[in-house]
Amino acid sequence: MGESPGHVHFVAICGTGMGALAGLLKARGVRVTGSDLGFYPPMSSLLEKWGIRVRKGFRAENVLEAPPDLVVIGNAVRPENPEARAAIDERMNILSFPDALHQLAIAGRHSVVMTGTHGKTTTTSLVGSLLLHTGRDPSILVGGFAVDFDGSFREGAGEHFVVEGDEYDTAFFDKTPKFLHYGARTVLLTSVEFDHADIYRDLDHVKEAFRQLVSGMPPDGTIVAAVNDPNVRDVLRDAACPVVGYGLGDDADPDWRATSLEASAADMTFRVERAGAAPVAAKLPLPGRFNVENALGALAVLDSLGVPIEESVPALARFGGVKRRQEVRGEERGILVIDDFAHHPTAVSGTIQAIRACHPDRRLIAVFEPRTNTSRRSIFQQRYAEAFAGVDRAVIAKLPDGPIYSATGEVSEFFSSEQLADDLRAREIDAVSIEGVNGIVAHLVATCEPGDVVLVMSNGGFDDIWDLLLKALRGS
Repeated sequence: MGESPGHVHFVAICGTGMGALAGLLKARGVRVTGSDLGFYPPMSSLLEKWGIRVRKGFRAENVLEAPPDLVVIGNAVRPENPEARAAIDERMNILSFPDALHQLAIAGRHSVVMTGTHGKTTTTSLVGSLLLHTGRDPSILVGGFAVDFDGSFREGAGEHFVVEGDEYDTAFFDKTPKFLHYGARTVLLTSVEFDHADIYRDLDHVKEAFRQLVSGMPPDGTIVAAVNDPNVRDVLRDAACPVVGYGLGDDADPDWRATSLEASAADMTFRVERAGAAPVAAKLPLPGRFNVENALGALAVLDSLGVPIEESVPALARFGGVKRRQEVRGEERGILVIDDFAHHPTAVSGTIQAIRACHPDRRLIAVFEPRTNTSRRSIFQQRYAEAFAGVDRAVIAKLPDGPIYSATGEVSEFFSSEQLADDLRAREIDAVSIEGVNGIVAHLVATCEPGDVVLVMSNGGFDDIWDLLLKALRGS
């Protein structure tokens, strides 16, 4: 554990990783301040709960009035940010978020890094939870609210630090992927797909980042990888350490397999199969085939860390989940409202299939906000139409016109919510495109019926649409 400075200021504190590190340092007794432009739950609520002073807006005086010992600069911060510029001009001690996390929290521990295009937050929470429930007392920092830790971080006395390893770049002054900064000794690699079109040109560019991670692993490290994915197999070719493969069914012959999957409204059951070992029955209190695959990878990670499956499988049944991952927000008038973080078409499809399996006899209405720098472009226009298979109705939020940040060239082709609605109707799915949260809520209140399931998918605050919908249903 690195020595903590007396006062740390976070520029763009409301990012999930930034806020979690701020909370960890505050729990140590460090004076923590921060600033940001946007505030939405769960991070805004957590920062308030932790007693961290946050200023709205970026101003030079935020770092000049009471100069901190360290300024941590988030990757959403641009070079012209007045606080970052003031800190640099005054030659203050500055670090990117990943470097601050490594120096202040991870250094000296066994770094267990969860990576991949999908599933990072869930697998980070899973591995941390399994280590906790098997008595290993881990530390963890996750890009979400992990129920088992009542937040997004935990500092334990055990040897392991479990961290979510994002492939996004580190800071405006460091364009390397975040996951290269954590000194990984164990890596879980869940998937490799094209995403983050604002910084990656194409799939090959994404693969280059993962190849850097793989080739830089220490010889005594371990990579646990979803080898049924051909893109994952591709980036593993130059692995500098042993690789443990996992996957579902009979599509490949990995070291770890999950078979005999069965879904209910409350959980998934499956069998864990390994060469030379008897099958083990497992239960996961989360829906979806993709979550079984996440759980299988987590069990394989635990095994690589020396935790026998006889301990980890019973602990799996105790997993509390992650907020905003298929989270039930409430039910009014017999209408169930579920919240999920899905935004990439693969995640949208997986989430829809999981919720459909949980509620096979109920009408499923999907509400989708395409708000990322990737989803606002036309890159996945057709794939989104395919991803919504399984819903009965879809409501696509219209986004206001405006520039899309891109370091890979000017954006000239934009996602169309109207086109997606047209494409879904061509597939015989009732679909509409609606502008504004109030309009969407009014539409849902007027058209939903008792027994419906409303699945809201967005990686942002979406103006608290879940609460607005539930309040409107109560009052109607």
